[in-house]
Amino acid sequence: MARRLPPLNALRAFEAAARHHSFTRAADELHVTQAAISHQVRQLEEWLGLKLFERQGHTLTRTAAGKAYAPELSRLLDALASATERVAGNDRSLVGPLRITALPSFVACWLVPRLARFRALHPGIDLHITSELGLHDFAHGGFDLAIRLGLGRWPGLQADLISRERLSPVCSPALLSAQAPLATVADLQAHILLHDQPGDLWPRWLALAGASRSEAEAIARAGPGFSDSALVLQAAAEGQGVALGRMFLASADITAGRLVKPFVLDLPNDYSYWLAYPPAAAGQPRLAAFRDWVLAETSAWRNT
Repeated sequence: MARRLPPLNALRAFEAAARHHSFTRAADELHVTQAAISHQVRQLEEWLGLKLFERQGHTLTRTAAGKAYAPELSRLLDALASATERVAGNDRSLVGPLRITALPSFVACWLVPRLARFRALHPGIDLHITSELGLHDFAHGGFDLAIRLGLGRWPGLQADLISRERLSPVCSPALLSAQAPLATVADLQAHILLHDQPGDLWPRWLALAGASRSEAEAIARAGPGFSDSALVLQAAAEGQGVALGRMFLASADITAGRLVKPFVLDLPNDYSYWLAYPPAAAGQPRLAAFRDWVLAETSAWRNT
């Protein structure tokens, strides 16, 4: 039985326009004119007998049918491109850029020290990394994947757990040899405490360690504060005080001896590290290769 399929060029035009929310950017990607994209999308709408976009001035909004159709087309076109390259003996699915937006602290403390290992496995993939705090709107293009700290619930996105996070005091070994020891929680009163965001982390750890409210208030007095976890760990490694370090990020410094962990007690963090991306992109070879590598590198942390 013959397949009833729309024109391929019309499908490509619609998928690109839906992904970019723009006829202009779709035209740039496919190297055609904006008028050609508009014509091809209208041809597809006529073939289907329904509207895929609502056009109001320069605003382009997908209809319910367009929202349902676009992710399926993206997945199928990705699969078609990969299959074509394999059959042609020129599989370049693992060659090219992968655009990542990630937390600055994650990039500095975890990702950058391990980039050589990823490069050795996938020399054809060029990681383009932007460090920023906000979760990117994938519908408007620009990035393929995000690394964020949160609960893993972002509407419309697939989220894969990288690692849970725990917090515990860390400091430079030189600080302990030059100043008062840290044998008990009360010993923290003799040290400068370095503060991360949010500002209630020290009181929470102290309460978990058994300190009374008045003791916690006396210990967790005002001290230098940092908006980024990598900065507070750097300050601690340079002997400027005791930080309540995020163990996942501090692990390399602890292993290298730049930081020590005086107490066994860890405070579980409410938030965890996640890989987030549109479900339609899950099968893209470069994204899948990076995702599988990150999850393999962090498998031990997820199981603790």
